[in-house]
Amino acid sequence: MGFCEDLGEGGRDIFAVKIGGDSKDKKPNSGGKNHQEEEEEEKLTNQPAKHEEEEEQFSVMEVKVVEGTIDVVLVNGVLRVGDRIVVGGFQGPVVTSIRALLTPHPVKKLRLKGEYLHHKKIKISQGIKIAAPGLERAIAGASLYVVRPNDDIEVIKRSAMEYVDSVMSRIDKSGEGVYVQASTFGSVAALLKFSKAPEVNVPVGGMSIGAVQKTDVTKALGKRKKYATILAFGVEVTPEASQLAQQLGVKIFTSHTIHRLFLQFKSYMDKIEAAEVAVFPCVLKIMPSCVINAKDPIVLGVHVVQGVAKIGTPICVPGREFVEIGWIVCIQDDDHRALDHAMKGQRVTINILGSNPEERQKMFGRHFEMEDDLVSKITPDSLDALREQYLGDLSTEDTELLFKLKQLFKI
Repeated sequence: MGFCEDLGEGGRDIFAVKIGGDSKDKKPNSGGKNHQEEEEEEKLTNQPAKHEEEEEQFSVMEVKVVEGTIDVVLVNGVLRVGDRIVVGGFQGPVVTSIRALLTPHPVKKLRLKGEYLHHKKIKISQGIKIAAPGLERAIAGASLYVVRPNDDIEVIKRSAMEYVDSVMSRIDKSGEGVYVQASTFGSVAALLKFSKAPEVNVPVGGMSIGAVQKTDVTKALGKRKKYATILAFGVEVTPEASQLAQQLGVKIFTSHTIHRLFLQFKSYMDKIEAAEVAVFPCVLKIMPSCVINAKDPIVLGVHVVQGVAKIGTPICVPGREFVEIGWIVCIQDDDHRALDHAMKGQRVTINILGSNPEERQKMFGRHFEMEDDLVSKITPDSLDALREQYLGDLSTEDTELLFKLKQLFKI
């Protein structure tokens, strides 16, 4: 496998690097601020600036950030060990000095994995790896600049962050909204732009780059259950992340097309908005020795005594002053297969996640006990929605239970 292939499909992002020139009047380019965001998922480019004696060059590079190094493709220009560089990062500009310039061994020696040739200077088109302190904080796809003598470092730092800041400003600072993820920063920018289109209008509360990990699932929980989703554009989902998402009720959508990704999400939201109003009646009994997790999320083995337990059903404990403990985000049978619902007589494992910070503090052993019945929380609105949308899905027994719950909740 060649070096460019080693960069990985998800890491093929474009970096703009400022090379050469000592003029005090030079201003570094912002690294793509004049481009349409639709093109940002493919590349970021800079226009060459004029120098007194020669045309100043901007080298275009592909990059991904891996453990304090960046893999790049140098098109033209010169890089030297010791060069001071500035690159945009999530916590601000990263200012550092090149510690090592590395290239893989010739093709005939590619079997020597992990071993690289060291260079003091590189000035030809080839794949290189740059090692420097702090590069683990760099963003794949942000602009990178080489600082030359007489350059104003503060101006360069501002330029390095200009594009990053413009993209990050589109994320809701309250964290309210979906979580978007892509292989490159440019792709994230395209996702964010598309989300703001009038016909889409989806709030975004967070973002990340690379494969979906467990930490991304946790961050995607958000403040409102309907936004507990990850829109993953062209990236893989790790098995651990997939498992945790199922446990926490975080829905992950994947696609290599942005339009299709948002169509999937919109279809899901239409169902959620209908389901979060309509609540099917159910009564659950906790099975002995089946308390798997007491809090956040509450994981219990239950017996469906009456009705039907569905994903999205809000649960309360009438015997404890109707304390609300969250909503069902996951149902599994004895073979750990995920279910959409569980009928009367079934014994299943359910995950209950609080829909707000107060509910997430509720726990088994403090707010409810083994002998307490868990009941679906119904409201006047949920009753009306159930009658209008799902009347034909209710059995005679379910209708009778609904009448009893209506009396219980004094509706």
